[in-house]
Amino acid sequence: MRIIFSIICIAMILTVSGITSAQTVDSTTLNSSSISGNVVLTRTTTYLMKGFNYIENGGSITIPAGTVIKGDFETKGTLIIKRGAQIFASGTADCPIVFTSEKPAGQRNTGDWGGIIILGRAAINTATGVDSAEIEGFGAGLGPVYGGQPVVNNDNSGVFRYVRLEFPGVNLTGVSGNEINGLTMGGVGSGTTIEYVQVSYSGDDSFEWFGGRVNPKYLIAYKGLDDDWDCDNGFQGKIQYGLSVRDKDIADVSSSNGFEIDNNVNSPSNTNNPRTRPFFSNMTVVGPFETTGTVVNPLFQRGGHLRRNMQACIYNSIIMGWRAGIRFDGSGVINDANGGTVQLRTNIFSGNVTLADQTGGTITPDPVTFINNFNTSYAANTSVQLTNPFNIYPDPSGNNITNWIPAGGSPALSGADFTNANLSGFENVSYRGAFGTNNWTSNWAQFNPKNYTLPVPTDYNITVIAQGFYNGATLNKADTVRVYLRNNTAPYSVVDSAAAVINATTFTGTFCFNYAPSGTYYLQVRQRNHLETWSKSGGESYTAGSVNSYNFTTSSSQAYGSNQILSGSKYCMYGGDVAGGISSGEIYNYQDGSIDAADLSAIDNDALNSLSGYYPSDVTGDDFVDSGDLSITDNNSLLSVFTARP
Repeated sequence: MRIIFSIICIAMILTVSGITSAQTVDSTTLNSSSISGNVVLTRTTTYLMKGFNYIENGGSITIPAGTVIKGDFETKGTLIIKRGAQIFASGTADCPIVFTSEKPAGQRNTGDWGGIIILGRAAINTATGVDSAEIEGFGAGLGPVYGGQPVVNNDNSGVFRYVRLEFPGVNLTGVSGNEINGLTMGGVGSGTTIEYVQVSYSGDDSFEWFGGRVNPKYLIAYKGLDDDWDCDNGFQGKIQYGLSVRDKDIADVSSSNGFEIDNNVNSPSNTNNPRTRPFFSNMTVVGPFETTGTVVNPLFQRGGHLRRNMQACIYNSIIMGWRAGIRFDGSGVINDANGGTVQLRTNIFSGNVTLADQTGGTITPDPVTFINNFNTSYAANTSVQLTNPFNIYPDPSGNNITNWIPAGGSPALSGADFTNANLSGFENVSYRGAFGTNNWTSNWAQFNPKNYTLPVPTDYNITVIAQGFYNGATLNKADTVRVYLRNNTAPYSVVDSAAAVINATTFTGTFCFNYAPSGTYYLQVRQRNHLETWSKSGGESYTAGSVNSYNFTTSSSQAYGSNQILSGSKYCMYGGDVAGGISSGEIYNYQDGSIDAADLSAIDNDALNSLSGYYPSDVTGDDFVDSGDLSITDNNSLLSVFTARP
């Protein structure tokens, strides 16, 4: 039975940097809780997480897109997903899930709360040889266990997607070494989905894997204290697309690295299996040295510290701005590098004070030559031609930061190689580093977490029908539309936007807006092949932190200028705007706001080519471009309809 925790709190009006909100605050659901059932959070509630919160074996926690959870500083709020439990934290690019500090803007700092710990039953190794271990951070005999029997390498701990972890990594016990990481993964199996996760200002490592087989993608480690990518105890996952960025003044007493990869601490007798052997590709690992003369915290060390008999491989990545690009540490690592088991291939190294060094053995013929034989190296970071990778003082604001995107002509835009058998299962791309021309951090990532206004997730239930999709009873396909909230006075600027899927039966989608304050707005609806439609004159009342609703289908006058068509008993957006636009940087920039000969021509060409699938020219949403799409568009073109807006 699914237990839904109702929030029994007094509703309060909050004013956060000008955003008036009716959002409630729940400080009981995640208050040193032990959850064995299935708890479902509500995104229009803000949660204060106190103490250690355990999701027990057989239990689960579901966190909707847009939910904000604040970690309590005094009680070191922490969420632990134990073996056999699951977390379903599935945000979106428009509405990421945010775990953050309880402190106000300007006062948030490294280690303001605990962190997230996910544990599973995939294979691990330990210094003692036993097949299970307590996760670090809690102190001897106190930590929850990962690994063990039976080994389940495809163990599924749930979904962790489009999630930000801001200011985690507090010391849990007050004893040095008992800090936890931003996202800690112990024995997490390959059935678990971890992608689009940002850890910012962590008080220890940003990401750390202790054994396991999980295969994460699209990760950001931003201005952490210790290491960005830490692998131990037999981790053998595949990681593709990762960005890590360091602040030259923030480093740990244990020394701070980009990659810190080892097997276990029983050195040198740590060749027990499963050996730590992750494969990384398309990582951009930005250190603190903008130039080799930059003054940085002396505790900064290496872009990659490879040690303790690990067998990791790094491909198609950028390692820039470190005291040493790579350190080969120990005879086992060095022998495996010389023998080809440890591989660094088709990477770019730039601006490192020392390209590579070694200790405990001899790389053949020497570390620098070894790196240059298989990779590209530059003396200066500017040679890589990233947009502005060290532009982080102060933290950049906005939701589309392009600092780490290669500029035109950058050597990072080419040179990747996926023919190596170790890269089986990776996406094949031409570029090296985390980015080509697409900025996958847009909208959901936040690079100014100390000072930004926290989101106020607000649901807007919008009912709208695309004419061509409507068959008189339901829609031929549930499809995505994007809605913009625009000011109701000229120049009608966009305040916020969100995308949602319109249900094929109810004709309604729930749109999550994060940053619009309470007020009056026009709703601008855009869909891939129907005429842009605005809400009626004057705008609609909107309450941040509450649930809002609007129905376009009940009357033509629900649209600005009564710009809808009656189909059966429902009023619908006009179908057929598929062509004629010019590039404007907006979604649907191929549309020009009218239905005319250009649209008919585009549909006719696609119909002659018998296109099937998800195309703008499929006006009816049946996955085929044919005469049905032409008929609707032709009829509407005779009506000479075009977008009506204030």
